[in-house]
Amino acid sequence: MTRIRATTIVGVKRGNQVAIAGDGQVTIGDVVMKHRAAKVRRMFRDEVITGFAGAIADALTLFDKFEQQLERHQGNLLRASVSLSKEWRTDKYLRHLEAMLLVANSRQLLLLSGDGEIIEPDDNVAAIGSGGPYAQAAAQALLESTDLSAAEVAERALHIAAKLCIYTNDEITVETLDTIGAPTDGVPVG
Repeated sequence: MTRIRATTIVGVKRGNQVAIAGDGQVTIGDVVMKHRAAKVRRMFRDEVITGFAGAIADALTLFDKFEQQLERHQGNLLRASVSLSKEWRTDKYLRHLEAMLLVANSRQLLLLSGDGEIIEPDDNVAAIGSGGPYAQAAAQALLESTDLSAAEVAERALHIAAKLCIYTNDEITVETLDTIGAPTDGVPVG
């Protein structure tokens, strides 16, 4: 079976804002099948944003499982992440899923993997997917050298990754949450 490749997702925390941004490309083999896939979404009363990288069906399964855990733990991001990670690692079906998640609320940014990893980055940047290393390096440089908002850093980092990674495009969606006030609406950019 041809492996589906796609995605760069980057999460950035800065000041009173956290942003997760994702590209829209879905590639099967060496063919781009879709340019505007939605890989970033809001959950739990718009208090949590998530992005996925990996096999699409696997990631959608994880989205559903994570949303169930958020409901079970009344929106507590860390507890929901730990519960998902335990289930993901020990369930006979789930442990074969090939995907990763970035999840965030207004206070935390976490990377979740099927190996049971729950990582909160020290430098307020996390990235996953085929273009993840490019986006992470770009976001770290932008945080160090500019005063851009979290959303602007995430968007620019993805544009840089799209220039380097053939599995990443510049059809970017950014979702943000503010630590003060209501969540801001995600706007497709690019």
